[in-house]
Amino acid sequence: MDDLFERFTISILKLNKLVQKIKVYEMKKFGLKSVHVMCLYYLNLNSEGLTASDLVKLTLEDKAAISRALATMREGGYCEYDPASHNAAVRLTESGKRLAGLVVDRAAAAVHAGSAEFTAEQREFFYKSLITISDNLEKYYAGLSQN
Repeated sequence: MDDLFERFTISILKLNKLVQKIKVYEMKKFGLKSVHVMCLYYLNLNSEGLTASDLVKLTLEDKAAISRALATMREGGYCEYDPASHNAAVRLTESGKRLAGLVVDRAAAAVHAGSAEFTAEQREFFYKSLITISDNLEKYYAGLSQN
């Protein structure tokens, strides 16, 4: 019998673990952790800056992890913000922008490697399907939690 639950669950878990390992590998040389990847990514997209709360929502990380990540990035000279101000805008420094550019390039390389045998149409269908599955499971969970 073909166990779709097992195939689905193990595949998603394996993807997540591999993405985390790649993030750890890429950030280690900068003294950073995997959580910093998405912070750099989103801060790079928002030159006007983002608050820690914005990053919590965007990255799906908890508040404490984002606070620690931002403090480390600030100490490393990758971002700037007023730590005494509540919900201060966080912006990348020039050094942070260079690192974020590297992150974007390495992420593109990883995504390309992961879908190297896909046609453009297959890639589009895969991502559309993955988003649909995620949205549907979110709705399913919301229904469960209402009961």
